[in-house]
Amino acid sequence: MLLENRTAIVHGGSGNVGSAVARAFAREGAHVHLTGRTRATLEETADGIADQGGVAHVATLDATDRDAVEAHAATVAEQAGGIDVCFNATSNDDIQGTPLLDMRIDDVMQPVAKAVTSTLVVATAAARHMRGHGVILVMGGGREAIPNLGGSHIAWAALSGLCRQLAADLGPRGVRVSWLLSPGSPDPGKHDPEAEGLLLARRPSYAEVANAAVFAASDWAATMTATEINLTAGAVVD
Repeated sequence: MLLENRTAIVHGGSGNVGSAVARAFAREGAHVHLTGRTRATLEETADGIADQGGVAHVATLDATDRDAVEAHAATVAEQAGGIDVCFNATSNDDIQGTPLLDMRIDDVMQPVAKAVTSTLVVATAAARHMRGHGVILVMGGGREAIPNLGGSHIAWAALSGLCRQLAADLGPRGVRVSWLLSPGSPDPGKHDPEAEGLLLARRPSYAEVANAAVFAASDWAATMTATEINLTAGAVVD
């Protein structure tokens, strides 16, 4: 197993991406700690992991609350002897559907501020407890050009810059930082009009995004840092 006996924190662990990543981490042997704002949905994910023989713990917290996140990371590290992986899949509370010229500045900046704050908070909290190595992963990107997404792509692009800086600052501590660029995932079994025009003619499933996160968190990606993992099926061409 690629993550056997690793300790992983998944912030936003009850969402579609976070829960898929948590299940994949547990499948590969990690002990997973799920956080989010709604305990019932976190416990549903944790119960599913336990049913498959995995190990999962839950904690309710706001990823922008530095004191709460720091306390949680310290508790996890004390119990496990350290932290190996931190994955941030928290939502950015963005407002979409209106051109920028018609939006209030506060509405544009809201997801930017939340994305940068939550990622900086959870990444630094975990990094303090990483044991001479470690991996921080974020959902980011923002290199597409799609109208009426408000501050969403601005937030994702800001995360790319933040991850590069974190990689530079944390590299001497042996901590790697990467971000996953995804065009979103379709509803299973439904026609996906957003896939039209992609080079592969389909968007990635949540499970495929999670498998990429497993690879990035594992020793197979040991020399990858300050790196974007492009899962866009050709929407963005490198």
